[in-house]
Amino acid sequence: MKLDDIEISRAIIENFYKKLIDSLELDVALVGAGPSNLITGVLLGEKKIKTAVFESKLAPGGGVWGGGMMFNEVVVQDAALHLFDKVGVGYEKKKKGYYTADSVELASTLISKCVKSGVKIFNLIKVVDVMFREENGEKRVNGLVLQWSPIESIGLHVDPLTVRARFIVDGTGHPAEVCSVLSRKMGVKLDSRTGGVIGEMSMWADRGEELTVENASEVFPGLFVTGMAGNAVKGTPRMGPIFGGMLLSGEKIAKIISQKLGK
Repeated sequence: MKLDDIEISRAIIENFYKKLIDSLELDVALVGAGPSNLITGVLLGEKKIKTAVFESKLAPGGGVWGGGMMFNEVVVQDAALHLFDKVGVGYEKKKKGYYTADSVELASTLISKCVKSGVKIFNLIKVVDVMFREENGEKRVNGLVLQWSPIESIGLHVDPLTVRARFIVDGTGHPAEVCSVLSRKMGVKLDSRTGGVIGEMSMWADRGEELTVENASEVFPGLFVTGMAGNAVKGTPRMGPIFGGMLLSGEKIAKIISQKLGK
């Protein structure tokens, strides 16, 4: 068969826009394709909850790829091993309660499982704002304002587009970007000590892992946090290259949202 360059372009354009148009109305929009949001996506997708992930970088996976200081291994504890087993990521026992896993396998497997569960992942798309509405007397976040990441990085003044979602999950890690935008632009009070994004504390793996799961919650009607975004909003320690808490926080958010949606 002789390949036609235009047909190649046509196939890409047609399928991408079909995928994007189908994602304009969502049950759940996950912002950031780090490990916590990816496992949330896997679990929501398995329940046929209409979900999409919006990632600003070229490669989904968040901070997993680099392991600890570019040694591409991560640590996981007993409590999260069931999620490694679920997605099929191997691990090796070290000392009691400590296991290591290949960070490249973890990142790539989570991405693949998320897509195969039916969740759409859009990379190179930056969330620059939120849709903020009043519904039945309640002010809530009900959508996202999107722009191509390269447009933002070079400072071109190009108007964005929007998607509507019943629930938003900020999984953008250390910056807690969605929560920061909401707090700054709308002046609302988030569920934190100060009502804003406090910023993470210094590293303390034991407390950081515990609080990563505890902090995963709804911080404003329609807006959830997971992973390091939760620690940033609540002002609790970071935990370094151990990823059990990240996955457990994503599992927790998936359960909460599933219950809210009656799934």
